[in-house]
Amino acid sequence: MSLLTPEPGLLFWMMISFGIVLVVLVRYGFPVILKSVEKRQNYIEASLQAAREAQEELGKVVETSERMLAEARKEQRAILSEATRLKEQIIEEARTGATTESEKMMEAARRKIDAEKEEALRSIRREVSTLSVQLAERILRERLGNEQEQTKMIDRLLDEVDISKS
Repeated sequence: MSLLTPEPGLLFWMMISFGIVLVVLVRYGFPVILKSVEKRQNYIEASLQAAREAQEELGKVVETSERMLAEARKEQRAILSEATRLKEQIIEEARTGATTESEKMMEAARRKIDAEKEEALRSIRREVSTLSVQLAERILRERLGNEQEQTKMIDRLLDEVDISKS
C-alpha cells in the first residue's frame, strides 16, 4: 500500500462517509450556521441603520444648537446695544438735569444778588436822604439864623418855582 495512491475500496468508503457527513451538515448544520450568519447580518444592518439615524439626529441637534447659539448671540448683541443706548440716554438725561439745575441755581443766585443789590441801594438812598436832610437842616439853621435871611430865602425859592413853571 502506497501513501500517495489510495486503494479503490478505501476510496469508496471515504466517499460514502463524506456523503453522509455532507448530508448531515446540509440537513442540520448549514441551516443553523446560515441562520446565525443571517441573524448576524441583520443585526449589523440594524446597527448601521441605527448609527445612520443617530448621525442624522446628531446633525439635526448640531444644526439646532448652532441656530440657537446664533440666535443667542444676536439677542446678546441686541441686549448690549439696548444697554448702551439706555446708558447714553441716562447720561444725557443726567447732563440735561444737571444743566437745568445749575441754570436754576444760577438764576436764583442772580435774583438773590439783584434783590440784595436793590436792598443795599435802597438802604444807601435812605441813608443819603437822611444825611442830606440833616445836612440841609444844619446849613439852613446856620444861614437862616435871623428872620431877614429867612424871608430872602423864601422869596428866592418862590421866584425859582415861578420860573420853572413857566
